[in-house]
Amino acid sequence: MTGILTARPLPARSRAFDLLLAGALCLTAGFLSLAQAHFGGILAFGMLVPLIWRRTHPELVFFAVCSVAALQWLTGVQLQPGNIGLLVALYAISVYGDTRLSRIALGIGGLGVLMAVSRYWSNSDWKQQVTIMVALGALVFGVWAFGERRRTRGLYVAQLEERAAQLERDRDRESKLAVSNERTRIAREIHDVVAHGLSIMIVQADGGLYAADQSPEAAKKALATIGDTGRASLTEMRKMLGLLKQDEQNELDPNQPRPQPGVSSLPELIDNVREAGLNVTYDVTGEPRDLPALLGLTAYRIVQEGLTNTLKHAGPGARTSVSLDFGREMLTVVVTDDGRGAGVAPSSDPGHGLVGMRQRASVSGGTVSAGPKAGGGYEVIAKLPYNLPSGEHVSERSE
Repeated sequence: MTGILTARPLPARSRAFDLLLAGALCLTAGFLSLAQAHFGGILAFGMLVPLIWRRTHPELVFFAVCSVAALQWLTGVQLQPGNIGLLVALYAISVYGDTRLSRIALGIGGLGVLMAVSRYWSNSDWKQQVTIMVALGALVFGVWAFGERRRTRGLYVAQLEERAAQLERDRDRESKLAVSNERTRIAREIHDVVAHGLSIMIVQADGGLYAADQSPEAAKKALATIGDTGRASLTEMRKMLGLLKQDEQNELDPNQPRPQPGVSSLPELIDNVREAGLNVTYDVTGEPRDLPALLGLTAYRIVQEGLTNTLKHAGPGARTSVSLDFGREMLTVVVTDDGRGAGVAPSSDPGHGLVGMRQRASVSGGTVSAGPKAGGGYEVIAKLPYNLPSGEHVSERSE
């Protein structure tokens, strides 16, 4: 009942159309009925005026018009042009009204046909009565069926519009997620580049400051290493910032390959760390194989992060080893040192320290474990399967 009494939202343009329609019917059918019989004309206006609200209150309009028609039947007033309001009200409830009440309205329409035949064609023979009953019944059912068809079509169009809107929302959400993932990836790359480069520069600066008075040549070498490391880090930073600028201009081509370091770049990385004064050994066991770009980059960044944290936390004189084991099903990366064992502290900022390592490994379907060793020092172990999880080819390409 609450739904029947509540007005349905309707644009002002549609309200104006309903007002004009009801006015036109009153001017034509209403006044024609009034010309036939004074009381019949009043009843006709009673069936036509409520049509102003045929779309905002279709159920109330239908039952109001039916009530006036029932009064017409009881008083014996003949059928008149104003009875067209019954068909318009039936059409309105079949299109805009409640589905259950719309079917009840069809039953009332059928009952109205029987009542009309029994009242207005009672003196006709049975064949004529049957003919009139079939004709009126077909008219009532046809109006109702046409309205139901329009309702069904309207619902179908509404579903298509909702589906299109949902697809658009999904597309926007996926686009925002892709942008967020890209920014996270670039932020992680920038962190790896900056943290590693600054760690080497700090170590060299401290060493150069200590050796400035006693060994000018060592100080010069340290300054040269600082310069080289700074320039290399700056170059990589510019690449990352260039990618960000392309993203802002919507010019980033996802199909454009981006050269990234991999396992083959580890010897160069380790040489740079050695020049910074860290004693590093590098071993490769198993039969090396070509790795997917994403897997190779993950292994490189894990080693880089492990060496960076060794520089920061292991203390002077620490010895470090990096080993790669190419097993049958996975690559095992181990970075260990014999320093103080402070290691990598978990960070609340995703993409840094141990959290960053684990994120990278999880993208490749691998795992990372890190912690102090029983005999002293710190150890990072990463297990990276060769077969990437489904769907990772896109991530690999975007790397």
